[in-house]
Parts: sequence; structure tokens; C-alpha cells
Amino acid sequence: MTNAGAPLLRHLLVVDDDDRIRDLLKQYLTRSGFRVTGAPDAAAARRMLETIDFDLLVVDVMMPVEDGLSLTQWLRGRSGQMGATPVLILTARDLPEDRIAGLRLGADDYLAKPFDPEELVLRIEAILRRVIIPGSARIIALGLCSFDVNRGELNGADGPVRLTEAESRLLRQLALAAPSPVDRLALIGDGADASGRAVDIQVTRLRRKIEPDPANPRYLRTVRGIGYALTPD
Repeated sequence: MTNAGAPLLRHLLVVDDDDRIRDLLKQYLTRSGFRVTGAPDAAAARRMLETIDFDLLVVDVMMPVEDGLSLTQWLRGRSGQMGATPVLILTARDLPEDRIAGLRLGADDYLAKPFDPEELVLRIEAILRRVIIPGSARIIALGLCSFDVNRGELNGADGPVRLTEAESRLLRQLALAAPSPVDRLALIGDGADASGRAVDIQVTRLRRKIEPDPANPRYLRTVRGIGYALTPD
């Protein structure tokens, strides 16, 4: 059956070492209106990601040599559009700690096996609705400031506001998820500071640039027990 609501020709990469499952997913997702490429392991996925732009990855956790969590962490450490590629993790392990680990490493969603294929499609569509379409304009208002999510550029009342690469990347991650909070550790990426202190410093600096009163933030909020959230106008 073809799902008329699926975004046509969005290119998905399915990474699973089980040939049967990978082929079944390719067949179902293709019938649902997606363009689908398969990879048997993380190494093959890496090679494809270096040369092809995908709209979303569907990644199995339990694979030989390198698991799906490691692949997700590697991807989040890449720069540019590749590093922002959405990831939906599939796994037979439906334990809370496994879900938390995947989300902290930057996965966008998590689906336990066995699953209903229709639910998989709906989750993929939900993720893709939150993603910027290349070439489209997306400007979010933050009081007297505005942030161009595509370009990673911040403008204030008096013109462009300088952002470091790390600040721009952090603000973009938060903007893509807005107004939902993003786990503090998910914002770390491949950084060496596992404590998240570097993220806290970047948040403090961003507040000085976008908040009328940085001590009482209106737009870049701390969500206790989770991380940070961006709440545009």
C-alpha cells in the first residue's frame, strides 16, 4: 500500500546487518513513497554518507564491529548538513537506558523491535516535518534578534551578530527542535568534554547575544533535569 502522505523522493539510508530485515524495510519504505538505499554495516554507511546526501537514517543498534549508537555519535560529530542528518534508531533492546543512550548521542527517535511498519513510516514523517528542506528559508524571531537556521547566521537590531562555529551549531540544534527541549549531553556531539561544561559556556555566551536580560532568559531556557530549549516568538 502507498501512503499518500509520505514526502515523495526523500532519500533514506537503512543500516541493518540482517539482509532480510533490510530488504523488507527497503520494500515497505519504497512503497510508502521514499527513495531507499541500504547499507549492511556502519562502515558501508560511512562511505555512502561521505558521497550522498540523505534525508534520514534508519539505523539498527546491534550490528557487528560497530553498533548503531557509535555510528550515530560519529555522524553527529560531522560538520555541515551531514552532521545534522536525522537518525531513527531501531533495536531489539527496549530498555530505558538504551533509549536514553541513543537520544543522548543525538538520535531523533527510537523504535523497538518488533514494530508496526506503519508506525515506522509515521515516525519518519514526523521527523522529516521538523527538518529544513534544502534551499528553503527558515528565519526564527528571538525578540530583537533573528536567526537564519539554514545559514546559521544571527542578526540583531544593529546588524549581524558574530557567532563562533560552536555557537552557531548549538543554536541551530536548538532551533530545529524548538520549542521542545534538547538533552544537554546530546548537544555535546563528539566533544572531549563529557561533562557538558562547554555547552553551558556556549549557552551563557549565546544568552548575552540574544536575550534582553541574560540573567532571566526568555528565549534560551534551561529545562531542569533535561537540558535547554529555544522558545522563539
